[in-house]
Amino acid sequence: MTNGTMLQAFSWYLPADSQHWNRLRDAAPTFAHEGITAVWMPPAYKGEGGANDDGYGVYDTYDLGEFDQKGSIPTKYGTKDEYVAAVAAIRGQGMQVLADIVLNHRMGADATEEVHATEVDQANREETTSGDETIQAWTKFTFPGRAGAYDDFCWDWTCFHGTDWDETTHRKSVWLFDGKHWDEDVTHKENGNFDYLMGADVDLMYDHVYDELLRWGKWYLDLTGVDGFRLDALKHMERNFYLRWLSDLRQATGRELYTVGEYWSGDLSDLQGYLGDERAMSLFDVPLHYRLFSASNSMGNQDLAHIFDGTLVGSDPTHAVTFVDNHDTQPNQALASTVETWFKPSAYALILLREAGYPCVFYGDLYGMPNDGGIPAVAELPLLMEVRRRFAYGEQHDYLDDADLIGWTREGVGEHEGSGCAVILSDRGEGDKTMYVGTSHAGETWTCVLGDEASVTIGDDGNACFDAGAGRVSVYLPQASASALERDPIVRHGQPQASEQTDKG
Repeated sequence: MTNGTMLQAFSWYLPADSQHWNRLRDAAPTFAHEGITAVWMPPAYKGEGGANDDGYGVYDTYDLGEFDQKGSIPTKYGTKDEYVAAVAAIRGQGMQVLADIVLNHRMGADATEEVHATEVDQANREETTSGDETIQAWTKFTFPGRAGAYDDFCWDWTCFHGTDWDETTHRKSVWLFDGKHWDEDVTHKENGNFDYLMGADVDLMYDHVYDELLRWGKWYLDLTGVDGFRLDALKHMERNFYLRWLSDLRQATGRELYTVGEYWSGDLSDLQGYLGDERAMSLFDVPLHYRLFSASNSMGNQDLAHIFDGTLVGSDPTHAVTFVDNHDTQPNQALASTVETWFKPSAYALILLREAGYPCVFYGDLYGMPNDGGIPAVAELPLLMEVRRRFAYGEQHDYLDDADLIGWTREGVGEHEGSGCAVILSDRGEGDKTMYVGTSHAGETWTCVLGDEASVTIGDDGNACFDAGAGRVSVYLPQASASALERDPIVRHGQPQASEQTDKG
């Protein structure tokens, strides 16, 4: 069995050059060689910003960069044909493709409509601040540039719960449309009821809308060939929608459709509640991200011994997708919480070299984020990915017993030649731990491939004393495995090779 690794194949500040699908197509062999098993691609459909839209300002989900709408034919990432070609290239290298699906809202309507609505308190959407009034809402979506190609469904105000703009008064607020109500099975911990997020809020459980979104889902899967989904903004959406939608699509296609959802909460109970008994998808481990972010900013005061307490990977590893950072945690984003550079190698070791969870590597960490003030690529990341792909197998032994110095080992398995590893990391001073790697390794010399620590000899009892430098992670492999690494010491301790930097997004 091979370790799985997901790649979030974009960052927020990619250049708006409509070339990203081509970059991903060309990089597919590299991704496969690096051990990537699933590639999460950004939203492929036309947003209200046309070729400058990141894909989250959803306008037309049937326009994948094919029609002259919102000032462009291609999206920020490319054309429909380029997208389909990139999906095929990635799948052709044996990897899955996950499509980023954003169904919570629509933006950039083609016309306004007069709608009876009630203004609500933006801090508590359960409280009204006005009586019934008539507003001009941007809720009419007719997609004139597409002219009925693929689908002739037109959206009007009845397809939405509410909106945030009155064109008559040019006033921004939050309005609930007459005869509508916010969905109940959403988070209530923020804004009273956090169904409404932005734009025109889609009424997902309205039969007319549900049937259209199911038709669209079948069309999208058939056209693109993607293997599954990344679902956006779950805590703002009626929980029963995706339970029903995914079930119907799986039944219609006869496919697994692996799915991971974004429920942005640092509270484990929220994620557990959303997963429920159905366990219809995996979720990103937001609580773990915040633990890693805290550790990187705590000046050594994070208790590493309990780094996995209260995390999804600690309670339900089968449904946990672990990550260090993503597009939303980048600087200047609404959820900005970027893990500090010094701790990122340790953070990635914590998700890549352990047996629990499905780790997701961030494109910005693999290739750098120059638009964010020059945040560099994580130089150690390609090596850590190689160690995961080739050597991080076998029974795991944890030494999570110290607030500032923790470690673990993997014994290795016969089907992966030379496998087995030892990891020790510190967020303060240097230290060491005696750790067990298995009696099958007795007498072997293990070399430090990440860090500058001396080699060790495994005792007859399968134990050895492993050192860690101050405030960093050290990774050890059997000497023969270390010698066979494709990443030589210059690469391991420097920047990725130029040929690996296919995009500086």
